[in-house]
Amino acid sequence: MDTSKLYRRSEVESKNNSQNAWIIIHNSVYNVTEFLNEHPGGEEVLLEQAGKDGTEAFEDVGHSTDAREMMKKYKIGDLVEEDRIETEEKKLNWQPEKEDKNASAWKSWLVPVALGIAATILYRYYFLA
Repeated sequence: MDTSKLYRRSEVESKNNSQNAWIIIHNSVYNVTEFLNEHPGGEEVLLEQAGKDGTEAFEDVGHSTDAREMMKKYKIGDLVEEDRIETEEKKLNWQPEKEDKNASAWKSWLVPVALGIAATILYRYYFLA
């Protein structure tokens, strides 16, 4: 059973300054006060979201797997069931889709082949005629 502490949105809303900054991301509550000075984007970015649900802003930035792992140490609990909203975590995909690979492969050899054919035609026309 999950023994995580539960918070209401109203509790988080009051934690919105540099002395006490809490953020909701994916229905989990994080105390980011100690992380303000370390945040690569600057403390202002976190303070803008302090006391609020920062899920959308967090996902829009496209945080790395390392950042997602690092945030675990700042988690202090979750929202109570009735305050939760449905969220979707963006999966990072650093490799092209299969269709993209095939399209790239096609383009990568098409240009050299076309140049080779053009060079052959020009050679025959100018030097063998």
